[in-house]
Amino acid sequence: MTRIKRGYIARKRRTKIRLFTSSFRGAHSRLTRTITQQKIKALVSAHRDRDRKKRDFRRLWISRINAVIRENRKKIYYSYSILMYNLYKRQLLLNRKILAQIAILNRNCLYMISNEIIKQNSPETELREGRVEICMKK
Repeated sequence: MTRIKRGYIARKRRTKIRLFTSSFRGAHSRLTRTITQQKIKALVSAHRDRDRKKRDFRRLWISRINAVIRENRKKIYYSYSILMYNLYKRQLLLNRKILAQIAILNRNCLYMISNEIIKQNSPETELREGRVEICMKK
């Protein structure tokens, strides 16, 4: 029986995987078994980190807002949690990304927003020393 060489399909599959891992270093871009393992690992990491990126950006925005709010204690004595509570109570639809941009680019605007919230505080809640105390009605 004559010897039959394998076709081009397996080679095409391997070169396709090699193109994916061409930027990897060492055996991770040369050996076929290692290439397939590294491709799986890279895709798993990419899938996981797409969700983690959203989480990290949200944490960054919150810390930026909190830093700017707490920075100016002479004008306002405030914290991030109280600001967000009052924003939701007033039904002001500003997400954390927009608030962080305002905090970085135009701090006075953020101070104006927070001061307006303090001025419009309803009689049930009072702002005392940076925390909200709810006065109970009898």
